[in-house]
Amino acid sequence: MKRRKQPSTKVSDPLVIAGHRGSNLAFYLTRAGQARAEAEAATLERVRERCLRSEAAWIVMAERAEHSEKMKAAEVIRRAEGGSTS
Repeated sequence: MKRRKQPSTKVSDPLVIAGHRGSNLAFYLTRAGQARAEAEAATLERVRERCLRSEAAWIVMAERAEHSEKMKAAEVIRRAEGGSTS
């Protein structure tokens, strides 16, 4: 039985970087930009539509990540000011 060669994972790979805390927002925005560029370059209407749907999904994920980061920052401030630790 042959073994499949595992693809190498580079440190600069955005999927690896996205696993690190705090980089999700940047990753999602990067992917949204890539999807937009692919949509603009597409010659087929269905491909363009798919890329635009992808861009919209990445933007929603970026908005959620941004909201989450703001909530975490607010929690850190609240705890630093002597709020509840629960």
